[in-house]
Amino acid sequence: MVRLAGSITIARPPEAVFDVVADERNEPLYNPAMTSVEKLTGGPIGVGTRWRATVMARGRPTDMELEVTEFSRPTRLGTVTRMTTATVTGGLTLTPARGGTVMSWDWSLRLRGAMRLLGPLFARAGRRQEERIWASLKRLLESDGNRRPGGR
Repeated sequence: MVRLAGSITIARPPEAVFDVVADERNEPLYNPAMTSVEKLTGGPIGVGTRWRATVMARGRPTDMELEVTEFSRPTRLGTVTRMTTATVTGGLTLTPARGGTVMSWDWSLRLRGAMRLLGPLFARAGRRQEERIWASLKRLLESDGNRRPGGR
């Protein structure tokens, strides 16, 4: 099992950060590896909401299904992500901070089959990837640019 954890401070209120990360359709705005996202369930986003997404990994598309397992707006969002090679469980915790929000992530990555042998490599790459994704979210949310996530 590989654990990926970290945090970042975003100069936006927890509600604004939560609303963007809770809607997976926003992720391609801050994660260039994510090429498509489709909401599979009807109704508002909450526990049980499922998404199908595709990311480019090592130059090829990788399909995944995500499910919301915890939804406590604006402080906690838990998910499980299933791929053929791994299952990722964990979530995001959002804490009000002076001038914004501290967003912490904590994921457990369970690799399958021969991929288990690559655990240390996945840990190092995964930590860098998470830091890049969330730094990109921070830039997006703190910018005054024309693209505004969450306008669905």
